[in-house]
Amino acid sequence: MKNQEQSGKTLRISVTGNPNVGKSTLFNALVTGNARVSNFPGITAESLVGKDRWGDIDVEVTDLPGCYGLQLDLPESRHCQQHLGAPQKSDLIVSVIDAVSLRRNMNLLAECMQKGTPNAVIVTRTDEARLRGVEIDFQRLEEMLQVPVLELAHRHAHRNAGLKEFILAAAERPVSPQDTVLDSKWVDDTVAAVTRPVRPEEARKRREKEDRLDRFLLHPFWGLTTFFIIMSLLFGCVFWLAQIPMEWLDNTFALIADWVSTSMPEGEVRSLVVEGIIGGVSGTLIFLPQVLLLFFLISILEETGYLARAALVADRWLRPFGLPGHSFVPLLSSHACAIPGILCTRLIPDRKDRLAAILVAPFLSCAARLPVYQLLVGLLFPENPFIAGLAFAGCYLLGALAAVFSAWIVRRFLLPGPSPDLVLELPPFQRPSLVDSLKIACQRGWIFLKNAGTVILLMCIVLWWLGTYPKSTESSAVADLRAKAEAVESVEEAEALVEEADSLASRESTAASYLGRIGKSVEPVFAPIGADWQLSISIMASFAAREVFVSSTSVLLGTGEEAEAEPLMDKIRNSRRDDGSPLLTPSSAAGLLVFFVLAMQCLPTLAVTRKESGAWKWAILQLTWMSLLAWGMAAAMRMLILLLGWE
Repeated sequence: MKNQEQSGKTLRISVTGNPNVGKSTLFNALVTGNARVSNFPGITAESLVGKDRWGDIDVEVTDLPGCYGLQLDLPESRHCQQHLGAPQKSDLIVSVIDAVSLRRNMNLLAECMQKGTPNAVIVTRTDEARLRGVEIDFQRLEEMLQVPVLELAHRHAHRNAGLKEFILAAAERPVSPQDTVLDSKWVDDTVAAVTRPVRPEEARKRREKEDRLDRFLLHPFWGLTTFFIIMSLLFGCVFWLAQIPMEWLDNTFALIADWVSTSMPEGEVRSLVVEGIIGGVSGTLIFLPQVLLLFFLISILEETGYLARAALVADRWLRPFGLPGHSFVPLLSSHACAIPGILCTRLIPDRKDRLAAILVAPFLSCAARLPVYQLLVGLLFPENPFIAGLAFAGCYLLGALAAVFSAWIVRRFLLPGPSPDLVLELPPFQRPSLVDSLKIACQRGWIFLKNAGTVILLMCIVLWWLGTYPKSTESSAVADLRAKAEAVESVEEAEALVEEADSLASRESTAASYLGRIGKSVEPVFAPIGADWQLSISIMASFAAREVFVSSTSVLLGTGEEAEAEPLMDKIRNSRRDDGSPLLTPSSAAGLLVFFVLAMQCLPTLAVTRKESGAWKWAILQLTWMSLLAWGMAAAMRMLILLLGWE
């Protein structure tokens, strides 16, 4: 390290290992980063690079994607081989080994040790290995490998293990020449020499207990039933538990808007701040508790090891539709955002399977849809949270069914051919870390907040301007209402007339604006799914980003001080169309809900689809198919609701 300091070069560290061995946890510990940690292979599709400074030393840590060997014909193996084969990219290779699966992990280590670069070994989950009846002699392991070895017994052991000091010492240690051939026989001999059995009876009982649980969770019927029950409970909890903090936020923003309205002088600036910025951005931010709770609960399931079992269960019913189990992780990731989900498809070995997964990934309900679901489901079932929770879960199920159906069409008619079998390692069941799950939820929440502070804020300002100009004069109907308000003696009657006049004036002003003209021109397209010209504007705006629908609707319905002091849900529930009918009837809310479940409304996702598929034709196909399917299903749903008499 002295040489590193004197030359001023950066110490380049490459972290490698099998999937799910703790590489991302180690990466976060080395660079104080926030790489996502998960319990199934495929979550890291690319290298993560983090830079830090340890005292006087600059370090650059590269977290390579998990792989089982450098010579395998897989994207992650080729990526690791290319990176480790370039000497200028690594001053030290840190191989992370899972003590529970020591033999399999040693194969990759043997390949890394032949690169001619200094190596260090970190053995994780040794506590779990002991519970399974295996103990490792670390002194003997270091002697046989001739490289430094560090034990991390559990996920938080790095806090007191002197990790950075170990890395710096390993970087100074010269490469020891290997006198033996590092082949499969060497791996077997090494594992046999450094391991010994401990507490065999306890280990046997533990394995039997886990095997019984796996037989239930992987059962063709009970496993699938359990998966749907767990997902329904998860989304039901998200809907129920998030209600209270959402109401707090909604009322808080209403009070802020009321305070700003009374504090600032009347004019365009106040209108921009109250109706454009506060009214628009708050329409999305009130759903932050739901986003945080959703990702917190999903992370809990990931850390227990359950979702890896769900991947095997999913393989049984995905494969007949042209989606092998390899696509489970990308599709699951798409529930957070379709963009990382599409990037994760790089780990699908078959190109046809990969293209099919790319095309259908946006059907899976992402975090951006949550505010829309919450709004429309809340309007449909305001007094029945249990039914609302089931409807909320039904949105996710509808998206999944649409993805499966679309994948079947793609693989049968556009990309025919068989899919390779799924091979997946099941991680052990473990107690989840609430702290780690909370960190993941906060990361996702921060991304949500950044979107609200950038894209959504910009869209709200643009929509406010388009909805404010050109200015129009009040009609005679408005003037008559104001005159009646001045003539009546009852204060309550006068206030009601003034409120009616303000509401009518706002609708007339918006209708005469640029936004109103745009909405009226596209209204015939969206009328069959239950949208008038106001909602048509919000739908058009949401094609840039889905969550903009709620904010743009809030901006469009901004009608002055009293309206801004009204909670968002009540404001939308009480809003009217030009003919006096409710803005969102049950039939129109149901139609719009189906539309937002299925429609492609994310321009960045289309750009990523084009990049990952290699041609614009796939992105255009994705946009066209999803839009047509969404419109058709939404119109059918609205017609069904009307036929049932639930107008």
